[in-house]
Amino acid sequence: MNENKKIKFAVVGAGHIGKRHAEMIQRHEEAELIAICDVAPKSSLNIDHFNVPFFHTIQELISSQLEFDVLCVATPNGLHAEHALIGLENKKHIVIEKPMALNKADCEKIIFKSLQVSKQVFCVMQNRYSPPSEWIKSVIEQGLLGEIYMVQINCYWNRDERYYKKEGWKGKLALDGGTLFTQFSHFIDIMYWLFGDIKDIQAKFNDFSHQHLTDFEDSGFVNFSFVNGGMGSINYSTSVWNQNLESSLTIIAEKGSVKIGGQYMNEVEVCNIENYTMPELAETNPGNDYGPYKGSAANHNYVYENVIDTLKNRTTITTNALEGLKVVEIIERIYSGNMFIKKN
Repeated sequence: MNENKKIKFAVVGAGHIGKRHAEMIQRHEEAELIAICDVAPKSSLNIDHFNVPFFHTIQELISSQLEFDVLCVATPNGLHAEHALIGLENKKHIVIEKPMALNKADCEKIIFKSLQVSKQVFCVMQNRYSPPSEWIKSVIEQGLLGEIYMVQINCYWNRDERYYKKEGWKGKLALDGGTLFTQFSHFIDIMYWLFGDIKDIQAKFNDFSHQHLTDFEDSGFVNFSFVNGGMGSINYSTSVWNQNLESSLTIIAEKGSVKIGGQYMNEVEVCNIENYTMPELAETNPGNDYGPYKGSAANHNYVYENVIDTLKNRTTITTNALEGLKVVEIIERIYSGNMFIKKN
């Protein structure tokens, strides 16, 4: 792509996260926002300030013949694959919000089509850019911890009736996919990025406070072994009262122990590593603020830096489509045979 040319983006999906994408595009000097698309009436979306053409369907956007390079998919989870494939069919690069899709088969279709048309697929896993994440990645890659014994991820968040609206898509199995897809796939991605694949999965799920809000579980215990050695667990819930409690990563290893905690895995709480002094890290960006509830770190600016630098051949993708697929496949295996079935 021409080094001096602005990269043109269209965003499909204008909810909280879609607007975040649009903002990051407009702030970047090498990017240009060309259009926004959403099924909701424009008057209900609070997007007038973007001052770009608006379309109600992705088909209208494509048929408009507007020229753009990248389609950003920020629609409900269950529509990610469909919209990404439409973009690829029309020779657009794709930025796709997590999760890449709700099953491995759809991820494979996206990858096949991207290879067929020679277009890039960027999966949004912005927690990789948080300073504690980048720091622990370097520690592990240098082998400073030695053999990994145990890894524990705890994700305890609040998601109640303020989040699950009757008229919305969240909580509906076909469009949402489940708690691990929508709330905690970022942390499964971090786990995979750091320690690799898992096997010997055992899981237990329950539904404590979402009987009338969602089609799926709100809490779970998952344990497993890592293919590369050591064992791990993920303990999670969206039943925490009123506000998020924590998202944490604890590592017990041959040469030390580390705990990264805080509400969004944003603070190094323990660093006890043999012959090692921890450097001072930059501050982590605050979590996305959606009013009554909070989300993961607001790092989408780094995502767009990576998209633009990759398309201009300055660097490579931070989270590629194969890694996006792997996160979906791990979640699919956790749920497979263990999925909590709600009783009416």
